[in-house]
Amino acid sequence: MQSRIIATGSHLPQKIVTNFDLIKTVDTSDEWIVERTGITQRHIAAEDELTSDLAAAAAKKAIANSGLKAEEIEMIIVATTTPDLTFPATATTVQAKIGAKSAFAFDIQAVCSGFVFALTTADSFIKSGQVKNALVIGADKLSSIVNWQDRNTCVLFGDGAGAVILQATEDQNPNKKRGIIASSLYSDGTLNDILKTSGGVALNQKTGFIEMSGKEVFKHAVDKMVKSVIATLAKAGLTTKDIDLLVPHQANLRILNAVATRLELPEEKVIVTVQKHANTSAASIPLALDHANSQGKIKDGDVVVLEALGGGLTWGSVVLKW
Repeated sequence: MQSRIIATGSHLPQKIVTNFDLIKTVDTSDEWIVERTGITQRHIAAEDELTSDLAAAAAKKAIANSGLKAEEIEMIIVATTTPDLTFPATATTVQAKIGAKSAFAFDIQAVCSGFVFALTTADSFIKSGQVKNALVIGADKLSSIVNWQDRNTCVLFGDGAGAVILQATEDQNPNKKRGIIASSLYSDGTLNDILKTSGGVALNQKTGFIEMSGKEVFKHAVDKMVKSVIATLAKAGLTTKDIDLLVPHQANLRILNAVATRLELPEEKVIVTVQKHANTSAASIPLALDHANSQGKIKDGDVVVLEALGGGLTWGSVVLKW
């Protein structure tokens, strides 16, 4: 069995906060933000708009685009750093909101790498024969853990959700594999301190705010994501020359450009949405993937590579054939 993405969907909160809005409350400028990040705006959820609301909205669009009914979904994974509650899992709340009565549901927490980890997990369930239709969601309300007085971090993040339907398909021709053909996941807990929050349930019963050593994260992000992509392509029997489209975690335009340069990929082969979405953590890849899909930028048979790095550190890549 192979697992193939048959539909995508996404959702962004209605409220848009531009760089010019931020300069009213924090010591920064549009030029400073754009030069260092490429970001011009971000979507921010309403106070009463939860991560599960964002996730459910994206999920409903993906299900509608797939032609399936919610009852046909057998598995729901939500990758998120900002769950509605400490427990239960946000995925079970999403299950109830979309009416997926036949699905089991759980969350994955790998920060910005969460969607890659979740997609790989769902792929394993499908290839083992346990699941036919899986709903994989990346959703985050990072505005709830951002210190809006810290100009070094508050300009970077936004809220949103993206979803895909992953479906089991018969592998009729091994020489022409479709769907997910290789993945690689990595972690290094010795680098926890360069990207973390200042709070936690067991530590101080607080959510805390995002804290980041920007230069260190940049260095590790570029090196680790590039090596991950090359290693995963090798597993698939491919090289960087075979990439038709790279859909990277939308952390920072400078990181995206550095990765593309190292992989020798031209601009037209890299999906970039960070300027309008900012960094939406686990939501960034599925948001960018749905953008590319809805714009007709992904063609049947294209080799598509997803890659991300997040706190932990966690990182990884997925190679798939559309």
